[in-house]
Formats: sequence, C-alpha cells, structure tokens
Amino acid sequence: MDVDGVLTDGTVQISSDGTETKGFSILDGMGLKRLEKAGVIVAWISGRPSGATTLRAEELKIPHLVQGRTDKILALQELASQLRLDAEHCAYMGDDEIDAAAIKWAAIGISVPDAMPEALEAADYVTQRPAGRGAVREVCELILRARQ
Repeated sequence: MDVDGVLTDGTVQISSDGTETKGFSILDGMGLKRLEKAGVIVAWISGRPSGATTLRAEELKIPHLVQGRTDKILALQELASQLRLDAEHCAYMGDDEIDAAAIKWAAIGISVPDAMPEALEAADYVTQRPAGRGAVREVCELILRARQ
C-alpha cells in the first residue's frame, strides 16, 4: 500500500526546525498487526522518503518498506516478483494518479473516498472510512474475513 493519503490523511507537518511529523491511525496499526499474525505479507510503497514513515514501519515491523519510488507499478511488480507472487495474489491500496496503475495491476485494487479520480476509477473497492482514520483497518478486516 501507499503511505501518504492512505495510512495518513495526506498531510505532512513541518516545523520551523525542519522536523517532519505525520499522523498514523492506531486502528490501522492494529489491523496491520492482525494481518501479520494471520500470515499476510504487508508492504508499504511510498513516493517520498520520510523518517516518520520509517519509524512507524519499524514500530509495526512492516517487513517490506520501499520509499522514494514514484513508479508504484514497477515497485509493486518488483516486490511481487521477489516474493514469488502473481498479481492474483496481491492487493494494492493507493490514493493518487501515481498509484492508479498499481491499483489496476493487483487482483484487488483499493482506494479511499477522497482519492484522486484516477485512483478511484482504477479501484475495485473504495473504503468507507477515510485515509488515516481507519481505512486500512477496514481493508485488513475484509481480508481477514475473506481468508476464513
């Protein structure tokens, strides 16, 4: 999944000293931990490098973190190849034009309600909850229910 605009509400706060902060939902974090416990591989693919993203990924023990890649489709396909997964075994969640091809490529393409039109058009599913406020948890619960 994408990070900014999916795991966060898409805003970045930058202090006058250059410190960057982002808000991540505890609900989403719990959903990702539940996926991990169920054996679902989780990866984050972000278009911009961020210390806040790195720290949150470390905290949640996200096994695959790719940052600074705006070619989301290529990043997703490379990661899937490394993990020996086909598109039919992948879901991708994004919110912007640069996510649209990855959303289309994955067997299950997901977006959030306030996404850009290209992402919404590419998505098979649009969450009810907004980005950074439980949208990821909503998808985690759907995946877990489907696996039962």
